[in-house]
Amino acid sequence: MIRIEKKPYAALFLAAAFAVAGASGTAKAAGDDSGSTPTCKRGEVYDKKLKKCVKQQAANLSDEDLTDYAYALAEEGRYDETLTILATLRDPNTAKALNYKGYATRKLGRTEEGIGYYLQSVKLDPRYAKVREYLGEAYVIQGRKDLATEQLATIETLCGTGCEEYRDLAEALAN
Repeated sequence: MIRIEKKPYAALFLAAAFAVAGASGTAKAAGDDSGSTPTCKRGEVYDKKLKKCVKQQAANLSDEDLTDYAYALAEEGRYDETLTILATLRDPNTAKALNYKGYATRKLGRTEEGIGYYLQSVKLDPRYAKVREYLGEAYVIQGRKDLATEQLATIETLCGTGCEEYRDLAEALAN
């Protein structure tokens, strides 16, 4: 008779997942290399160094980390919180921060205001394809497909027709 000893691998995996989740309850699967930033409950931010959620007031995070966290919130549809985080930046006038501010305001229905932020972002970094995509999508919302098509042509010169930004704006134009 062969005796099989059971190993607690499942328990170890669950323990690791909960450890990654930290205080927020946000877990990423082991081996997840998507690069996305986990999100936390309201009033907390994700600290990449500590790999856990911390109180927003106590956080000593870089503008880059806060900007990345703001985008993670926006991806979850938490647009008001996105704007709140972006308002805490020491330097809110970066291409990424302005782009994400534009994205959140556009998603809140304030398309014209969003376009203003996108245009500021473009001035700071004309080669930033993501802002060109979002600006084009805002123009599509306004029915200004000619301006959206101009953004699509610019994206093509920046990263070709195979990049995500090109594909997403092309899809928005087609719909």
